[in-house]
Amino acid sequence: MAAEVSVEGCRKAYGEVVAVDGVDLKVGAGEFFTLLGPSGSGKTTTLRMIAGFEQPDAGRITLGGADITRVPPYARDVNTVFQDYALFPHMTVAENVGYGLKVKGVARADRRRQVDEVLRMVRLDGYGDRKPVQLSGGQRQRVALARSIVNRPKVLLLDEPLGALDLKLRQEMQVFLKSLQRELGMTFIYVTHDQEEALTMSDHLAVFNEGRIEQVGSPENVYRAPATEFVAGFVGTSNILERDGRRISVRPERIELNGHGESATVFDVVFVGAFIRVLLDTERGERLTVVRPNDGTPPAKGERVHVAWRAEDAYEIQPPDTTDKQEVR
Repeated sequence: MAAEVSVEGCRKAYGEVVAVDGVDLKVGAGEFFTLLGPSGSGKTTTLRMIAGFEQPDAGRITLGGADITRVPPYARDVNTVFQDYALFPHMTVAENVGYGLKVKGVARADRRRQVDEVLRMVRLDGYGDRKPVQLSGGQRQRVALARSIVNRPKVLLLDEPLGALDLKLRQEMQVFLKSLQRELGMTFIYVTHDQEEALTMSDHLAVFNEGRIEQVGSPENVYRAPATEFVAGFVGTSNILERDGRRISVRPERIELNGHGESATVFDVVFVGAFIRVLLDTERGERLTVVRPNDGTPPAKGERVHVAWRAEDAYEIQPPDTTDKQEVR
């Protein structure tokens, strides 16, 4: 797959604070790519450099093979969707969506046709005459999306666009966004700190930590085979263990509670709806988390059990970097 967006050795500092520290990234044409990481990990700064809102201190950025590092935002074939929607409150939905086309000088009839088409695409046909204040949060977010895709940019950048929505609506919008991206065949680069969102929506994702990328891969690969202790802990829950001189990660659902293996004592059992979380203390002084479907009688607190896992479910990981680093954006 050809690289639609390439970030090569980019660095960005604000005074003595390094926000992005030598990031290399390739995003394929037509894929849904997520920049995942906690607050302050450098993911939003990276997105803003791709958009042109920030200039890298070093490195370069290409779009479709062309160097856009010093190209101003308005001249880049990308659009950005923000968490706060940034709609014009005095304009109707149709006027908001068609604003960019109007600025470009698109004729009124063509503008109306394109606006109607994209409103149908985001399931808002019939809403063109309403004002943003008359819409729900999810509808306003779809208006912002429609405005960003109406002129068919090569790349759509999305900066935590679902952060202001409630859980149910956010989950619905995740499904909608992914289906829209497939329908358009457009490259989406999506920023989030929500690991479930990243795993659900992405073709590939990059996990950011302290201005650097710790791992890039498919959601399944990053979840099943975390490369570092940070990734293992941030993307889902993982048990970090020392075995045979190696530091390994084992996911909670991959640990078996059965009649063989290492001995452990049940510390607590937590009911979480359709599954249970069993906390165990091993004889090595470790605390393990095991996840099981809530479909039978769980072990009791204080009960002695045995734990085991398959060798292929234990992934060797890099230890955490203990070097002192300044806070990043």
